[in-house]
Amino acid sequence: MSAEPLAQVLILLIASVLVVSLARRVELPPILGYLTVGMVCGPLALGLLPDTAATHTLADIGVVFLLFTLGLDFRWARLVAMRREVFGLGALQVLATAALGGLLLHQAGAAWLPAVVAGGALAMSSTAIVLHQLTEQSELNRTHGRLSFAVLLFQDLAFVPLLAAATALTSGQQQRSTTEIVELLLSGILALVIVLAVGRWLLRPLFYQIAHSRLRELFTLTVLLVVLSSAWITQQVGLSMALGAFLSGMMLAETEYRHQIDSTVRPFRELLLGLFFISVGMLLDFKLMLGRFWLVSAVLLILLVGKVLVSALITRLFVPNHFRAVRTGLVLAGGGEFGVALLTLLLGRGGVLPDEIAQPLLVAVVLSMIVSPLLIRYNRRIARLVLGERGPPAALLNSDARFTSELAAREHVILCGFGRVGQNIARVLESQGFEFIAADLDPARIRVARAAGEPVVFGDCSDEELLHNVGLQNASAVIVTFANPLVSVGIVRAIRRLRADVPVLVRTQDDVGLTELRQAGATEVVPETFEASLMLVSQVLMLLNVPVSRVVRTIGDIRNGRYATLRSIFRHTGVGAIDEDHAFREELRTVVLPPSAWSTGRTLGEVRNRGVEVAFTAIRRQGITGRQPDNTLVLREGDVVVIYGTPEALEHAEAVLLAG
Repeated sequence: MSAEPLAQVLILLIASVLVVSLARRVELPPILGYLTVGMVCGPLALGLLPDTAATHTLADIGVVFLLFTLGLDFRWARLVAMRREVFGLGALQVLATAALGGLLLHQAGAAWLPAVVAGGALAMSSTAIVLHQLTEQSELNRTHGRLSFAVLLFQDLAFVPLLAAATALTSGQQQRSTTEIVELLLSGILALVIVLAVGRWLLRPLFYQIAHSRLRELFTLTVLLVVLSSAWITQQVGLSMALGAFLSGMMLAETEYRHQIDSTVRPFRELLLGLFFISVGMLLDFKLMLGRFWLVSAVLLILLVGKVLVSALITRLFVPNHFRAVRTGLVLAGGGEFGVALLTLLLGRGGVLPDEIAQPLLVAVVLSMIVSPLLIRYNRRIARLVLGERGPPAALLNSDARFTSELAAREHVILCGFGRVGQNIARVLESQGFEFIAADLDPARIRVARAAGEPVVFGDCSDEELLHNVGLQNASAVIVTFANPLVSVGIVRAIRRLRADVPVLVRTQDDVGLTELRQAGATEVVPETFEASLMLVSQVLMLLNVPVSRVVRTIGDIRNGRYATLRSIFRHTGVGAIDEDHAFREELRTVVLPPSAWSTGRTLGEVRNRGVEVAFTAIRRQGITGRQPDNTLVLREGDVVVIYGTPEALEHAEAVLLAG
């Protein structure tokens, strides 16, 4: 029995890896892969995975982390600026959908109050699915993404009175439901005030102290504490955990620690979100779906079409055209986890909502959550199809492709990456009359660039087929602008397999991977930190009236020496190398010779003969510094010896110099 939980975890991992990899290969959202794993392996199908409370708790925490990271990219001023969309569009969408759904359910035989609450459940959309998919598509900051996010925020708030009403109905205390709703609202407002106050006045000084401790694990623990405690506060008063996490993230967005916090939380978020999507898939009842297939299909169709129409018509009041309104409606068409929770509550205390209505409705809501990633993924195409509009003319697309093909056949420069650095290089090349083709993996950036007439294509620059298509055989130079040296090494090796003579320039942030890039075949490697130092040095030297020719010669000598001068630094006591395995770990160190040292009275040549493998860069004696001493120099008591080398070589040299 003790091995059973481990076996379940292995089944979950194997199924997730296989199905999600397959979804990626056929270019479907990975969410569909997780949902499929839950459907097939869940308790209502093969029964390989149990539907436990612990599973749902971990899944809910995944949504909490998602909203927290979204809050890190948000600003309080932006939320205030969106109040019209949140409390205007969001309120209208929930009220209209709840009213229409309640009317239809009442006509189907449900009592008025349960029907309206169930209608409110149908108005809910999945925060996790919508935001995760929009973020993956780089559409969260587009008009339809921003409006959808505003509606989701209001739905989180609307869940409070709907939950209170559902609880009152199932407990037979309908006459006290209004009082309970008011109490929950007041306590919810108090919780929001607490989260906002703590975030504004406590979190910044807290993270200041934690960051100065330089303990990575303490920083991680503090981030987890902030996320989960803010979620717990709002949960205790009946609000959603995700709302509290979002607000705390929004407060931390104003601090200088938000980027490190985001990188700390991201691994937890991705893992637990996958579990959330699997738990949603577990809710699908195959037996009911097959036994009442036509009824469930009809309910699903009415739900999707109805929500799209209602959301689009209301959104049209807030946007200038039908296209954006329909896209927003498609994003909000699917059901949500809050809706599933409300319907399950109404279904669990028989008599509140008839089983013949609630069961098909619950299955249809779960199915709509499974369909939702596809609707969001293709919302642009579906909106154009519904409105009868056309996208960019085929002639224009064909002309773009033809232009790129013709350019690849001529002499040109290839830019691997079209971010800020790549675009800056492109502007300079254009100004000097050179043609270029750029390749990038950001679809949003490529769409905008191509609309502006830029020769940019989508693809991985380490793919030899792509390099062939962008005309590597005719390229006069290749510039790799990615900051990650591991990515750049793969690209350089792919280039060299196809062509050995083309110059390849690689940008890096520092000297990490410099040797590996040169071994892979890079013609020149440009470390940003070193080049910034050289620019500052050149400006200082000219301000000090050093002749320009001498400044140019000095900078050229440093570059020709592979930046060796700039790698000679004194490292702080508690700071290690950036990467203990990379080739450039050399640093400077000073050693003061005491009277009893073995090296006192001996020459540098004698010290080197003891196996010392460091460079003696300077000797400071009685306030006078001598640079680059030779082997005949005799060391004296009190000399300050400046040595340069790897940490291991420095330790050995210091031991020899100070030996008794």
